Amino acid sequence: MSEANAIVRHKAFPIVRTVVAILAAIVIAVHPYSAVAQIALQQDEAIELMEQSPGANITTQMHEGSPPAIAVSKDGKIVGYAFSTFAVSGTLGYGGRPLDIHAGMDPEGRIVAARLAAHEEPILVIGVNPETLSAFVAGLKGLDIKRSIRVQDAERRAHTPDHVSGATVSSAVMKDAVMRSARAVASAYGLLQNKGAASSVNRTEFEPRTWQSLLAERAVRHAHFTRRDAFGASASEDGNKLFIEIFTALLTPPTIGQNLLGRREFEALGGRLGAGDNAIFVTANGLYSFKGTAWRHEGRFDRIRLVQGTRTITFTADDHALLEQVKAEAAPEFREAAVFRIPQESHFDPTAPWRVDVIVERDDGAPTILSLDYTLPAAYVTRPSPAQAVTTEAAAPEALWQEIWKERRGRVVVLAIMLFVLTGILFFHELLVRNASVYRKTRLGFLLFTLVFLGIYSGTQLSVVNVVTFLHAILTGFRWEQFLLDPMVFTLWAFLALALLFWGRGVFCGWLCPFGALQELLNQGARRLGIKQIEIPWPVHERLWPIKYTLFLVIVGLSFQSVTTAFRVAEVEPFKTAVALHFVRDWPFVVYALLLLGAGLFIERFYCRYVCPLGAGLAIPAKLKIFDWLKRRPQCGRECRICATRCTVQAINALGQINPNECIYCLKCQANYNDATTCLPLKQRAQRRAGGSPSAGRPSTAGTVKESSDD
Repeated sequence: MSEANAIVRHKAFPIVRTVVAILAAIVIAVHPYSAVAQIALQQDEAIELMEQSPGANITTQMHEGSPPAIAVSKDGKIVGYAFSTFAVSGTLGYGGRPLDIHAGMDPEGRIVAARLAAHEEPILVIGVNPETLSAFVAGLKGLDIKRSIRVQDAERRAHTPDHVSGATVSSAVMKDAVMRSARAVASAYGLLQNKGAASSVNRTEFEPRTWQSLLAERAVRHAHFTRRDAFGASASEDGNKLFIEIFTALLTPPTIGQNLLGRREFEALGGRLGAGDNAIFVTANGLYSFKGTAWRHEGRFDRIRLVQGTRTITFTADDHALLEQVKAEAAPEFREAAVFRIPQESHFDPTAPWRVDVIVERDDGAPTILSLDYTLPAAYVTRPSPAQAVTTEAAAPEALWQEIWKERRGRVVVLAIMLFVLTGILFFHELLVRNASVYRKTRLGFLLFTLVFLGIYSGTQLSVVNVVTFLHAILTGFRWEQFLLDPMVFTLWAFLALALLFWGRGVFCGWLCPFGALQELLNQGARRLGIKQIEIPWPVHERLWPIKYTLFLVIVGLSFQSVTTAFRVAEVEPFKTAVALHFVRDWPFVVYALLLLGAGLFIERFYCRYVCPLGAGLAIPAKLKIFDWLKRRPQCGRECRICATRCTVQAINALGQINPNECIYCLKCQANYNDATTCLPLKQRAQRRAGGSPSAGRPSTAGTVKESSDD
């Protein structure tokens, strides 16, 4: 079968990729998102976490509010709280999957014990010994939530590892999950209260205010929602029609409460409130009732709630008081109005931001949450004096991703410089490839830096797992914080997003992949040692391409049924073994990685050509690239096949055309294109100028032999 016929089939290959993409979309649509099985925290486990022995003098009390926790008491005195990080904070791992750690905390805010209950972290599913992982989580014992985690790590590093080898980011996520969940529990149940230093609401001063002035100073907040806001695209008719306009305010300050309710009603409200209670005002106009009718026979409001941080407060009929009229001057009429009491035991902080959620049940059963944010204006807050203020190291902990970025800012700066240099190479490659020697040295130097800095030093390697995580984030709730946890990977992906648009997938595969760089450098060494290269016949070569696309589709499809299974299949990537764990792993994984590298000694970038699912995923949008700067001549493929035989990944077909799905943008063909001692058309031109008689029109026999690495 001729190579020309193979080229015809190659032109039909985009159809295959289109079918693959459609099948992937079907798999995504059909398979439901599968959450990791959560192991509920039981009362017996809570007792064990508090290092107590079950007995008649040990009791537990389940707090099912927000955040949920189990209080453990001995002889009637609370000895601590046990909690689940997923139940408290909805913690997600670096892979975007639920992460659950059960922990116990004493009344002083120290972690008594911690156990890993469930996870689907990619690096930890396969590759890290379970005993090592359990030991790391258990080693969180003794952490003090009132102190900086960074300071404690420095103090404990001598006898307790601060991360699991090869899983630095996942380790930080687990530690942060325990600390932040513990702080939420401690704050909710009074372990961190310092009443002498807390800001408080001004409950004594009163000044007259009109409705408009209360709105202007944001003491009363409001939001307007349409039918489209509530029902989305299904509200095609009258989508802009008012659905609900809601108003809310904190009634505790007299200037707000007395102006809205009137003096008599405000004083009556004060008589019903306890010493630490608060109250809010909610009114609305529109088609929808925020109160509904269920509360009349169930005793609980199911359409409205208050949310503050990780705490959710629901209202009962006992918390509710009917408000017939808003008494503030020039206040409009409202369809419905209500006052809700917030009891002290809910641990509501009136000086901190909060929001009112109105829940709307759609026809498809999925709820829509309409939220109205509220922050009490500073004029109604009494701040503590400097002498009263008590600060701790952990008073305002930074977000985990911010801490990680600060710790790795040096690496990020080096990576930014590296990417800037690569951008210059890509934009001005025509200057670089004019001198073959300069091009070779530049490329080998860059690949060596990629291997040493990104691979060996930083352990940074993009993976198909990142693609799976991104797809799940889009479908289940995108959170920037999840992707910011690894500054190096985030920076690489951000650059790659632009590079894919400009040049296609080859920028990463050819220049920024540590494993790809390792393959190419080893192959260059093999050539210098005289190891004969194997050239795969084009028909066979072309038929091997679908392997990596199939692997990509299988991994993505499986992830919507079982992420753990998908991550196991993703072990077809040797990146974790070679880059993340530096070959310190169980022998089957090491042997597999070495076999791929061994194959690459005879077939340059063997893994990249036929196996890499990440390369397949990046190749799918390759046709969308803006720039097509790789030059070809009419003689390419017809009279000369030097570039085709010397191509790093055999991405040039028999007609001299470059396949953008396979090209890794190494620029070797461009160096040949400008090399007067290599390019046949340039040789012929030189001979004509010299008055020679070149045998034009016949293919160059030099191009049929696999050349050395000095191309």
